[in-house]
Amino acid sequence: MQPNSAIINIAAYKFVTFDDTEAKRPVFLDKCNELSLKGTILLSPEGINLFLAGIRDNIHAFLTWLRSDARFADLEVKESLSDDQPFNKMLVKLKREIITMKHPLIKPELGRAPAVEAHTLKRWLDQGHDDDGKPVVMMDTRNDFEVDVGTFDNTLDYRITKFSEFPEVVASHKDELEGKTVVTFCTGGIRCEKAAIYMKDVGYDSVYQLEGGILKYFEEVGGAHYTGDCFVFDHRTALNPQLEPSAQTATCPNCKNAVTPREQLAPEYIAGQTCPHCPQH
Repeated sequence: MQPNSAIINIAAYKFVTFDDTEAKRPVFLDKCNELSLKGTILLSPEGINLFLAGIRDNIHAFLTWLRSDARFADLEVKESLSDDQPFNKMLVKLKREIITMKHPLIKPELGRAPAVEAHTLKRWLDQGHDDDGKPVVMMDTRNDFEVDVGTFDNTLDYRITKFSEFPEVVASHKDELEGKTVVTFCTGGIRCEKAAIYMKDVGYDSVYQLEGGILKYFEEVGGAHYTGDCFVFDHRTALNPQLEPSAQTATCPNCKNAVTPREQLAPEYIAGQTCPHCPQH
């Protein structure tokens, strides 16, 4: 990223009991507007999920304010840079879950599945097995259109269209992964955290979540064993392993899907109008 990049983009989440979301919603919105931040914050009884962008001093002021609440004192943040503000507005939304799985008994706050850090995962992938000698299988928990922008090499991709489909799909494939170590991953860690807990509950005996997701992996070790970019839910569309906005993908203004370079060659792709993902196709 060029040194004149002025905008700090942060992504963060935490599973924690948050029973005053309705009262806190206007407080969060006022604080973000005061600091000229834009993006989206999801508030839920199970925790918080946020994507925000602004100048560094204001991002720092927001995080200082947020961490003054004991529930969020240890909130960890993933950071990237951009030259322009990638969001149009500031939204604070109330949700039942910060990532919808429709399995209310899955409560990450009560205990996480084991996590593997980026450097350890790279070493496992370099050597072809984990430290116990088990083959390592990467499992993408993201939606199909996100996977199409980029993913780990030789990953399991079940082509789900929404995260609530994941539990049934992954339970039906458990026997195929017997004797292997499965590493679940997603953009920032939130989906794979729930996914790994569910997989432990249904009998997977060796499953880990990638700590911090793809973005943290890029930050720690770059793009080793990863092909393509990482889809993000803002106007940057995707980030490359250097955490720079990718020039290789576009966002269709009609259906909002990411359009890969290959898809941009299709006759259905008209820049700024339609793409192969559009419903009429």
